[in-house]
Amino acid sequence: MKKTALVTGASRGIGRAAALALAKEGWRVVLNYFSSEGSAVAAVREILDAGGEAIAVQADVSDPGQVGILFAEAEKRFGPVELLVNNAGISQQKLLTDLSDEDWRRMMGVHLDGCFYCCRAALPAMIRKKAGKIINLSSIWGMVGGSCEVHYSAAKAGIIGLTKALAKEVGPSGIQVNCVAPGVIATEMNGQLSPEDLAALREETPLGRIGAPEDVAAAILFLASPAGDFITGQVLSPNGGFVI
Repeated sequence: MKKTALVTGASRGIGRAAALALAKEGWRVVLNYFSSEGSAVAAVREILDAGGEAIAVQADVSDPGQVGILFAEAEKRFGPVELLVNNAGISQQKLLTDLSDEDWRRMMGVHLDGCFYCCRAALPAMIRKKAGKIINLSSIWGMVGGSCEVHYSAAKAGIIGLTKALAKEVGPSGIQVNCVAPGVIATEMNGQLSPEDLAALREETPLGRIGAPEDVAAAILFLASPAGDFITGQVLSPNGGFVI
């Protein structure tokens, strides 16, 4: 029987790659998006054309009411969510002294609050079944900090802490909670980087290249598979050796 996965922020980049990879492995996929409806619908169409099952659902994960609607729609179409991939995110580069209250709250709202709200919505059904997996997306900057990205780094570090604590809490219920912390990946979110910056980052990476969304999707797929059944509370970082 097919299982249901919900991927937040699935219209582009890592989220889209993860949704497509899960669909190829037979998962029914709920692709959440915030504003990129066209991209989300195109990804769903690609999955359907390949014989898979998928829907796109709009929701702002920083709003608990919208998260409730997202999970209700997922359950109505495909049944309870058995795999949650908390991928939705935003980026911004600013000096800490230039950050506004709104900058800080929006960053925490999408990354950390969104992760919390989605975990809270997913867990009751997982606990009833004594099975389920949650994979939270952090970043190498959540591990080591990024200059001019204090709010982003703090939010991503918070996701690592949430992952580790929740893994201990729900492990007795047969639920695995893990974290994927990518390095520098070729996504629209990093599209503002100059060619010179990208070249410097490539040079700093021992494997000598910028990562692809599919590299991160492969890590997510591994943790979602039976091969990851005895792994919980861990941070898997596909970063090409940028952080060791």
